[in-house]
Amino acid sequence: RSMMLNGRGAPRATWFLTAAAGVSTLLCPPAARAFVQLPGAAFAPVSSPFSSLHQRPSLCARATHGYALTSDPVPAMQLSAWPCPPLRGGKRQLSFTVTCAEATDTNPPPPAEEEVDPGVVEGTDLRVLKYPHPALRAHDEEVTVFDGALRKTVTEMFLVMYASKGVGLAAPQVGINKRIMVFNPEGDKRKWLAEVSLINPKIVETSEATDVEDEACLSFPDIQGKVRRHKWIKIEALNVLGNPIKKKYTGWTARVFQHEYDHLEGTVFVDRLDDAEDVETVKPILAQLAKTFKEQTGDVGAPELKF
Repeated sequence: RSMMLNGRGAPRATWFLTAAAGVSTLLCPPAARAFVQLPGAAFAPVSSPFSSLHQRPSLCARATHGYALTSDPVPAMQLSAWPCPPLRGGKRQLSFTVTCAEATDTNPPPPAEEEVDPGVVEGTDLRVLKYPHPALRAHDEEVTVFDGALRKTVTEMFLVMYASKGVGLAAPQVGINKRIMVFNPEGDKRKWLAEVSLINPKIVETSEATDVEDEACLSFPDIQGKVRRHKWIKIEALNVLGNPIKKKYTGWTARVFQHEYDHLEGTVFVDRLDDAEDVETVKPILAQLAKTFKEQTGDVGAPELKF
């Protein structure tokens, strides 16, 4: 089913998209967060999830010059657009697919719910690994094949993330040593336009200004501490189709990205604890986690820390 976005059809298409987004929000059950921003910090106001679409004049220009917008449902991991082969009458179709990295740069406050260990998650065999599992320190290889298996991995990572009431998850946290991360700074699967999946991401520029906030992590249960992060970052990555993405993240979203990106570098948030008191507080908890891991697996894992 397609609607033509030329002249008179544009307002109707806008109404349809707004209504569809509202229905989607009502039908999907609530969820929340994997990397945690703990209460007490101030954040920038929430931006409209559609704001980045408004900032893409080339896309809007196409829509008003004889392109069609398909209303067919698509996976909620991406939001990209490209012209498809001409339809009858010489019109083209504007299709939307999976990569919200291009469609979100919001800075919402952190979700209110505390993260949990989801255990077995319906729809996937992936499980959250705990410190000192060696996968958390292993080298993560770049993705070279962009296929259905990759898209399945990303989908299942989102399942685990939401079941954990998290806002982000990196592939090594579920035992996949590939450079893949997913996050939703809203922490709410009803707000699927805020979902981001990034493949082979890299940071290309950072702000000189930094700030310090409390963080926590699913792979480090019952641990939290103050971590210094850049206030904004510019990144480059690929989406699940292998198409390039360039993005600037600020505030809360930048912090979420940096936390997950560290996982892809073999760095964990406790390595970056900014407060000496926090370091001393977490040491006995880390020792207990290491002891439990050895008792369960017979392996010492990779307990090395960088503080």
